[in-house]
Amino acid sequence: MKIKRHLILAAILGTGVAFAPAWADSDKKGIEAQAQAQAQHQTQDRAQEERSRIIEDAITALVKTNQAIRALDAGEKEQAIDHLSVAIGKLEAAVARNPELSLAPIDVQVITVDAYHDMKAVKKAVREARKYLNDGKVQAARRLMETLASEIVVRVTSIPLSTYPDAIKAVIPLIDQGKIKEARLALEEALSTLVVVDHVTPLPVLRARAMLDEASKLAQESDRSKDEQERLDELLKTAREQLELAKALGYGDQKDFEDFYRRIETLQEKVAGGKMGSGDDFNELILKIDDFLENLYKKTL
Repeated sequence: MKIKRHLILAAILGTGVAFAPAWADSDKKGIEAQAQAQAQHQTQDRAQEERSRIIEDAITALVKTNQAIRALDAGEKEQAIDHLSVAIGKLEAAVARNPELSLAPIDVQVITVDAYHDMKAVKKAVREARKYLNDGKVQAARRLMETLASEIVVRVTSIPLSTYPDAIKAVIPLIDQGKIKEARLALEEALSTLVVVDHVTPLPVLRARAMLDEASKLAQESDRSKDEQERLDELLKTAREQLELAKALGYGDQKDFEDFYRRIETLQEKVAGGKMGSGDDFNELILKIDDFLENLYKKTL
C-alpha cells in the first residue's frame, strides 16, 4: 500500500478557547484539557470537510471490485465481468466529472494518538527505543516508536485514478481466457494500490496556540488581579512546555521552536508584575505558529 503522510493546518486562526472560571488556581491539567477539546472540535470540522469530498462513484467501484472477487471465488465468471464493468464505468464517470482529479477519496477516519504529555516520558521512551535498537530488538523499538506521538490524524483513503481503472480493465481478458487465479490476484493487487494520506494535527502545538490566544486577552487587561496574573504566567509557561514537547516529538525544525521560545520569553518579560501587554506582540507569535502549522501541512513525512 502506498502511504503518503502530510501535516495539515487546523483551521484555528481567529478562534479562542472558552476557559472556565475554575481555572483560578492555574490548574495545568485544566488548561491542557480545555485546549485539547478545542483542537479536537476543530479537527472534526476538518474531517467533515474531507468527507464532503468523498466520491460516491469511487466507493461503488471499490464495492464492485470486491464483489467481482467473490464472484470469481464462486465460479461465476460472467457475474464477475459484470461487476468489473460497473466499476470501470463508475471510475470513468468520476474522471469525466473531475478531469484534474488524481485521487478519488472513498473513506475518512479520525485517529487520536496522545500517549505522551511531558518531556520526561518522551525522553525515557526515546532512550528505551535506542537501547532496543542497540540490542538488535528492532521490532520492540518499532512498536515503542509508533506510540511517540501526540496528534489527531485525519486519514483519507483514495483510489488512484491514474492506475486503478486500467488495472481493472486488464482483468477482464484474463477472466475470458479462464485465468481465474491470475485474475483474482490482479484484483487483489489493484486493491493494494489504494492511497492512504494522513493529515496530522500536532496536539501540543495546538494547545500552545490556544493558550497564547487566552494569554493575549489577559495581558491586555490593565488592572489584572493577582489570580489573573498567576493564570497569565501559567499560560505562557505551559505554552512553552507544549512547544518543547512538540519539538521533542519531532514536529518541525529546531530553528522554528527556538524562535517561539524567544518570543515567549519576551512576552513573559513584557507582562511580568501586572504590566499591560500588547495584543500585537501576541498576534505576531500566533501568526508565526499558524505559518509553522501550514508549512508542516505541505511537507511529506
